Amino acid sequence: MGALNSPANAETGSSSSGEPVYLAVGYLRRPHGVHGEILLDLLTDFPERLQTDDLVYVGEAHTPMKLASRRGHAKGLLISFEGCQDRDEVARLRNSYVYVLTADRPPLPKGEYYHHQLVGLQVIVSQTGEALGELVDIVETGANDVYVVKPETGRDILLPAIPEVILDVDLVRCQMNVFLLPGLLDESE
Repeated sequence: MGALNSPANAETGSSSSGEPVYLAVGYLRRPHGVHGEILLDLLTDFPERLQTDDLVYVGEAHTPMKLASRRGHAKGLLISFEGCQDRDEVARLRNSYVYVLTADRPPLPKGEYYHHQLVGLQVIVSQTGEALGELVDIVETGANDVYVVKPETGRDILLPAIPEVILDVDLVRCQMNVFLLPGLLDESE
């Protein structure tokens, strides 16, 4: 993992470009055993990114810590940090998020995006060129994600994240072009 020398705004976790400086990859639950291991619930699709000797950032203060060990456990990982050699030391980290630098995230295949890249985009209806609203949330479902769009007035609009509806994402212009299938607006009103 690389390092970012001076985040633009480390207190808020945002860079000057509008992208966050840190991304949460896990949540520390409880100590395990007496030698400084702690259970990490994974919040990433890329758990392989967390390797021994990698630098991560823990808690709201984004305290840099180096991973001393990692091993699979149930649906998460058991990890330990350099300098935390016993249960009491690692227990103080309980209920904290573990972050990595956004700059260190793995690249995604073409046409796939991280959620933080999509939230805040203006949603444009391709048929009319009309601004539908701002994408404010993403709901993960079993079949496909659902994008929550907040119009200037009225109720939120729910759009399925399927190729027939989501036509194009332009991160440079901060826009998402969509095709409104019949009934999409009627169902959300």
